[in-house]
Amino acid sequence: MKAAFWHGIRDVRTEETPEPPVRPGMVNIRVEWCGICGTDLHEYLAGPIFIPDQPHPLTNERAPVILGHEFAGEVVAVGPGVTKVKIGDRVTVEPILACGTCLPCRQGLYNVCDALGFHGLSGGGGGFSEITSVKESMVHKLPDAMTYEQGAMVEPAAVAVHAVRQSRLKAGDSCVVYGAGPIGLLVIQAARAAGASRIIAVEISEARQRTALALGAHHVIHPLEDNAVEAVHRLVPGGVDVSFEVTGIEVCLNDAIRSTKTDGQTVVVSIWEKPASIAPNTLVLKERELKGVLAYRNIFPAVISLISEGRLRVEELITKKIRLDRLVPDGFEELVGSKEQIKILVSPKP
Repeated sequence: MKAAFWHGIRDVRTEETPEPPVRPGMVNIRVEWCGICGTDLHEYLAGPIFIPDQPHPLTNERAPVILGHEFAGEVVAVGPGVTKVKIGDRVTVEPILACGTCLPCRQGLYNVCDALGFHGLSGGGGGFSEITSVKESMVHKLPDAMTYEQGAMVEPAAVAVHAVRQSRLKAGDSCVVYGAGPIGLLVIQAARAAGASRIIAVEISEARQRTALALGAHHVIHPLEDNAVEAVHRLVPGGVDVSFEVTGIEVCLNDAIRSTKTDGQTVVVSIWEKPASIAPNTLVLKERELKGVLAYRNIFPAVISLISEGRLRVEELITKKIRLDRLVPDGFEELVGSKEQIKILVSPKP
């Protein structure tokens, strides 16, 4: 079968590789659609970040590894002991790899496992392949009415829902979202579903600004045309209750902090390619809180329901569909060069 392997910075190759065997407790899935994640793009431009350069403790694999962790497909084989799904089921996959024995795992915080990995980043296969194999526990059935495209969007939607659920945002609160890329746009929708009364988006792309407004933002700010912090305080005197930083850019992180009210909260959702500096007094002098969140835990069924009920309109983020053999020129390089694209889905089917 064909699969896309990460070999190094700006070096992703679609190659022939053996199909995974059918092993006990495992589910083999023929991938229909797999999304290009912002994390994939970080790995493409500046990796390895999550990709292991030494054998990963859970997969014993190192680069080159197959990419792709936002995917949905059809079950084509099940190993001995599998009872949750059967051949022909339509599924999506929660791609977290966790040890199950470290302190965070024992506390139920498997998304911050001491040996954390991801299917599609840490070895063991990935969604940018015709067939991939995962543990039965990672598989979630899709409702009949949900498309495979929507199924591929469950993973990024889970990131956004987890960020909002881990924040202090309550019904009636105000928030600002710095960055209206795929995750930022999903955070906007998750905040709306959580009852936010005023949602502000900060974004430079006009196309993404329009999408933010269409999906629930009440205001958009262009940070190159207006001082974002001052604009937020004009819209919400004193500052918003919660800000979400979804850019991975230092100036946006500092602006997000200063956009919150006294005793407000900033939630850092993005993955960072390099260290960033903040001014601690912006936290101390206003008793603001800075919180990090990573991925998701125990929410895939809820996110699937939110999508199937139309409360998260994930399909409106899909701006392009390509074949696996065009992953680099029409996928990664397109996302590097154009902010008009939001979510690109990839079909590995021959």
